Amino acid sequence: MNRLIVLLAVFVAVAHGADKPNIVLIVADDMGYSDAGCCGGEIATPNLDKLALGGLRFTQFYNTARCWPSRGALMTGYYAQQIRRDEIAGVPGAGFEGIRPKWARLVPEMLQPLGYRTYHSGKWHIDGKQLENGFDHSYCIEDHNRHFNPSEHREDDVPLPPVERGSGYYSATAIADHAIKYLKDHAVNHADKPFFTYLCFTSPHFPLQAPAEDIARYRDKYRVGWDVVREARYERMKKLGIVNCALSALECEIGPPFYSLNAFQKLGPGEARFPLPWCKLTNVQREFQATKMSIHAAMIDRMDREIGRVLDQLRMMNALDNTLILFLSDNGASAEIMIRGDGHDPSAAPGSAGSYLCLGPGWSSTANTPLRRHKVWVHEGGISTPLIAYWPQGIAARGEFRNNPAHLIDIVPTILELAGGKWPENTPPPPGKSLVSVFAKDGTVSHDYFWWLHENNRAIRVGDWKLVSAAKQGGDWELYNLKTDRSETKNFAAEYPNKVKELAQIWQQHNDEFRALALKDQPAARVRKFAFYDRSSDD
Repeated sequence: MNRLIVLLAVFVAVAHGADKPNIVLIVADDMGYSDAGCCGGEIATPNLDKLALGGLRFTQFYNTARCWPSRGALMTGYYAQQIRRDEIAGVPGAGFEGIRPKWARLVPEMLQPLGYRTYHSGKWHIDGKQLENGFDHSYCIEDHNRHFNPSEHREDDVPLPPVERGSGYYSATAIADHAIKYLKDHAVNHADKPFFTYLCFTSPHFPLQAPAEDIARYRDKYRVGWDVVREARYERMKKLGIVNCALSALECEIGPPFYSLNAFQKLGPGEARFPLPWCKLTNVQREFQATKMSIHAAMIDRMDREIGRVLDQLRMMNALDNTLILFLSDNGASAEIMIRGDGHDPSAAPGSAGSYLCLGPGWSSTANTPLRRHKVWVHEGGISTPLIAYWPQGIAARGEFRNNPAHLIDIVPTILELAGGKWPENTPPPPGKSLVSVFAKDGTVSHDYFWWLHENNRAIRVGDWKLVSAAKQGGDWELYNLKTDRSETKNFAAEYPNKVKELAQIWQQHNDEFRALALKDQPAARVRKFAFYDRSSDD
């Protein structure tokens, strides 16, 4: 009851326009469900851990399984297919280069009329530029293939010169630097206004690249193998109370969803196409794979340190207490194996600018412990993210869990409620709901359904039941009860055919609704200018 009273007091102040909360939305890229220390991982994330211990951890929070659909949903409050930001059958041009309907405004456009200053730093992956979509300042990295020397980045929508190798630049540090720069300017010139900061790291997305001193901290940690690390994470997660399900089995026959046709030849004999038991790998493979995970860990470690610098800036501004900080990942860890950008130099030190390594399905399975599958799939491993919510002035709970299922589509309604705003008029009803009441008490928000479609992988969750199919594994529906089986180990499809039929009809109903909405006011379809990967697969 005391928690509810505290939160209601904050809401009353917000409603009267006083002390509106600042909002910092932090997004990691391809970070697994269990990677952070506060989520069961062995990677050092002291800043995220402090936020979790001082706030809330959501155990059943969902994304869309891929970078750009997640960002579309996160910033508009709609499913990506509704706004043409992911493919849906019968809607030409929808997908990576899809153009949003004019009514699908981004959250900074909704916040500016409420008195907010708005800042962005890092990855974008949304159609349009930043300032024309409501940000006052932005540092945008368009080059996702080079952590040390991006060739495409811009500030306030103006292109910047390419960064040279050896300049001392690193993506996570630069992203934090610009966020801090905008916050410092805010403190000097706009201290009377609340702010929204959208902080989007490109870590730990491939290529696996990190400062050498960060990699050195994890050099020997992963030589025990993914079997041992995965089991240890699972035991910690159970002890913490994050999960109550079984540890899913390694799916040794499931390789990367996408891979470059020449990647395995260039990467050499150390690369592993399938997540085989560690003992079945060669000595060369074990050493190569352990090195890759040490770089993945280093990238997350460095990101956490940079988050710490942003938190220090908030403290210096005396803004931390009334700032809602949300941390999440855009999808599960990635099993992809490919080479892009400048290619891969086998003689370059692993993790340096000359190397191009990907995590792959073995360590991705570990990063997503205890859940099944990876980024791109809509099984739980691909769509589950840790969500940390921290707000000393508005969240009375300290270190509690929230098991209330929720989704990226809920973030914009949550922000709008706290900012004292309303959903824009003359727009389609948003599918998400505000999570403000969940901050005070678990289980206070229910959804009729959660829906997924990506690369023809389909899923729907209604209550505790989830129906899911993987296109490249035949597309047959699988049925799971997530109340005790988040790891999707017991398929009830054959046992409950009527439930399969019921949920499949609901999935199709929403698919048809989303298609109809996406077709309204559709611009001419654009021809895709480039591909990020070869859509070949070895599964």
